Amino acid sequence: MPGLLDDLTTPGDRERFDELLVRPGVVIERIVSTGQVTPVETPYQQAWDEWVLLVSGGAQLWIEGQEEIALAPGDHVLIPAQVRHRVLWTQAEPPTVWLALHFRDREGS
Repeated sequence: MPGLLDDLTTPGDRERFDELLVRPGVVIERIVSTGQVTPVETPYQQAWDEWVLLVSGGAQLWIEGQEEIALAPGDHVLIPAQVRHRVLWTQAEPPTVWLALHFRDREGS
């Protein structure tokens, strides 16, 4: 079984998303970022809670209603459902690796 830090290649200039486990109500994925950010005009706003753990690299998040959050390896944050958020910065080298848990137990998700 590959480890979280194995094969960190990304598809061109995009982030890489690998679903590690899918079960009713929860999806666990690994995200590999190499400098990507979320455009200001298109923040994420999901119908479910998402918990993210920064495994390696570095990142900065904007979560509506909160101060900007700088993340280092080992830091984690819960992003509540329907809250707009954006990735402001990710470390490119070495790549930034996230572990994301999506709690999709809400109606319509």
